[in-house]
Amino acid sequence: MPAKPMKAPTKRVRGSESSRLTRDDWLDAAFDAVVEGGFDNIRVLAIADKLGVTRGSFYWHFSEHADLIRAVLERWRKRELEEDAQLQAQASDDARADLVQLLDVALARGGADLKDMRFELALRGLGRRDPEVARMLVEVDEARMELFESKFKRLTGDDKRATDLAVLFYLAVTGGVQALARPSGSGRVAEYIRSVITDYLIQRQGPPSIK
Repeated sequence: MPAKPMKAPTKRVRGSESSRLTRDDWLDAAFDAVVEGGFDNIRVLAIADKLGVTRGSFYWHFSEHADLIRAVLERWRKRELEEDAQLQAQASDDARADLVQLLDVALARGGADLKDMRFELALRGLGRRDPEVARMLVEVDEARMELFESKFKRLTGDDKRATDLAVLFYLAVTGGVQALARPSGSGRVAEYIRSVITDYLIQRQGPPSIK
């Protein structure tokens, strides 16, 4: 009687692993890996070990390593655009107050763990060698600038001034977040940065008739 042909092993996931971990759990872990060491630090086996599961759990949610990278990038892009849209929709009767709120949200990237800032720095490094990532960053940057310009347009009533102030605002916030990333960063430094940006770029601006 001829021997039955052996079947190739298949990638299986233990029920406990597949039910315990979600796709977002893997994406969160990959995000943290980027924060800790850049995109080259996204290694399936290392992440599986950190999560306490086998590599089979990865294949429950993703087809390959590149699929995980794409999912991490797309989730970041989607979240950034959704946050901009939410901030765009939040408009009170006080244009200055709206800009101060926007400033607080932007400076929050310089918070205690700095995860968002570190991820974006790594992403911009990747964008210098990956055209698709570069295009995604342009899309996000344009959405941010559109948000800033619209808020300053409400305050000043002038398109040109709104664009100029939006550029200065973006540069000031980026520099402020970088400054807060230094080991010497403190609550006092954060408040000083916030007060300078608020004073020069928000409180001193307005329609010519009320300046």
